[in-house]
Amino acid sequence: MSDKKTNLVVKTNQLNTALQALSKIEVRMIQLAIVDARETNTGLDTNTPLRLDAMRYAEMFGGTRQNAYDAMKRAEDTLFNRRFTYMDDDGKPVKSRWLQQVRYLDGEGVIELAFTMAVVNGISRINGLEQFFTSYLLEQTTKLNSVYSVRLYELLVQWKAAKKTPIFELEKFRGQMGIGVNEYKKMCDFKRRVLDAAVEEINKETDLKISYSQVKKGRTITGFTFIVHEKPQDKPDKAIKQRDPDNGDMFTIDGLSDAQLGRITRNPKFCQDFGHMVSSTSPINQDMNLWSKEFIERIKKDHEPFNKERPIREYLDY
Repeated sequence: MSDKKTNLVVKTNQLNTALQALSKIEVRMIQLAIVDARETNTGLDTNTPLRLDAMRYAEMFGGTRQNAYDAMKRAEDTLFNRRFTYMDDDGKPVKSRWLQQVRYLDGEGVIELAFTMAVVNGISRINGLEQFFTSYLLEQTTKLNSVYSVRLYELLVQWKAAKKTPIFELEKFRGQMGIGVNEYKKMCDFKRRVLDAAVEEINKETDLKISYSQVKKGRTITGFTFIVHEKPQDKPDKAIKQRDPDNGDMFTIDGLSDAQLGRITRNPKFCQDFGHMVSSTSPINQDMNLWSKEFIERIKKDHEPFNKERPIREYLDY
């Protein structure tokens, strides 16, 4: 059974539906912040900076540590000046920034971020799928290349239990998707470049299967509604179900999810122990996602070679 608490992103629906326009890297930084804040013992407050490690970013989204750090620094510079709008409990619009303070630790490859009160109040360390909160596994969005796909996934995942959304009014929906006033003004461009592309990528790369219908007033499109279904879960690979009667559970991959196998393959010690298995010029050495995919497949095919240095499950802890 997979670990449902692994990299779980939880935030209030108020924050999730805030009108915002973030780049893909900015969204990923916020996602990591939510995950890491949830996994701390104290959560977040406005006086406690959160450390975002470049290695952690590279492990989750691919690439090298240095490239991840450079990307985070560039994204922070714009994120610091970003504003978003949300509706308070009285239905009044409130404007806020995402960040109130940033500190660079160049020697450690770390950026420390202090969030504003609105963001801290919207990020919660919750163990479950409580009402009024949107929760999803971070791994579901790591393969999405378009920021529009990420934003649409975040907007729709909260409706997967209901299986159908209310009407997303066009202008508000454009703002939630981060579309500028002068961007994709023609409906044909908006649908082709933003909506249809995001729907296709979500259906291909995530756990959701979605479709949409247009809402019209006369001949004018005024909004959209979405059908949201969870894809059927794949049955566990028979090879993973086999136990090793001689060596015990620490030496098997019985019950490990792909996410847990991915964590094993991203462990720096694992990379050091088994780096000799690939050529030094192989492209997977430059992309952690490719590296992880390759070694997950190798482990599933035959996990015995990966127990020689230490029990394979020990690589889960780092």
